[in-house]
Amino acid sequence: MAGEPAAEIQLLRSQKAKLIEILSADAEFVLQHADSSLLLSDSGYQQVKARTVPREKVTDLLDHIIQRGPAAAQGLLELLKGKEMQETFPMLCFIKDVQAITPSTGGPKPVPSIVPHVEKEVSSLEGSRPCNLEDTVPSKKIRKRDPVLVKDKQLMIVAPNIGKSWKEIGIGTLDIPNKKLEQIELDESRHIYRVFSMLLYWKTSQKLNATAANLHTLLSQGPCALPLDSINSLLEDSDAFDL
Repeated sequence: MAGEPAAEIQLLRSQKAKLIEILSADAEFVLQHADSSLLLSDSGYQQVKARTVPREKVTDLLDHIIQRGPAAAQGLLELLKGKEMQETFPMLCFIKDVQAITPSTGGPKPVPSIVPHVEKEVSSLEGSRPCNLEDTVPSKKIRKRDPVLVKDKQLMIVAPNIGKSWKEIGIGTLDIPNKKLEQIELDESRHIYRVFSMLLYWKTSQKLNATAANLHTLLSQGPCALPLDSINSLLEDSDAFDL
């Protein structure tokens, strides 16, 4: 149908809210990888870079790529499926099962080049020989960063928002053994410290998966889901909690 958005763009829009929640855990990491993959214009990069709030930075990044068209949208989808992004954001595993389908063929839509001007310039220099983008557009080298783990201060901020159902959340949501919860209950007399100890145990047991974004996702789902406004501090810039 004329005027209908491309499948890749529709897909990104449908997953936009979920991607914002997940990628906000390390927005700068996502921005640098998107820039390295040539998914943003120079002005777009500067606009997104200027954002200081992680959620706003990720939102601007997604909006800019969607506006650039289906090639950029498909490029971002492929980036999110890559090993480095999957290791940094484990909750992105769902994106591997999501694929844009074209109505006419029923299969994946071919991805046009995101940097056609480079192909044109190289072709003019080397005659009719096809341009290999891997030879002409070297990737920026990005030092791999460890996942940003949730800070203890963030856990303490969330703890007062978990009420009498803390054990149900511990067992059903955070997969903590009941025996451990009973021990915490004996060790701590105040409710807030019981909850904090439970969250701290989750952080220790999850190791590199103990990111603020993962904890936010867990606490916002299931029968014991917490109101989003009570746990949104988990999506704030983690560097602020180092002060």
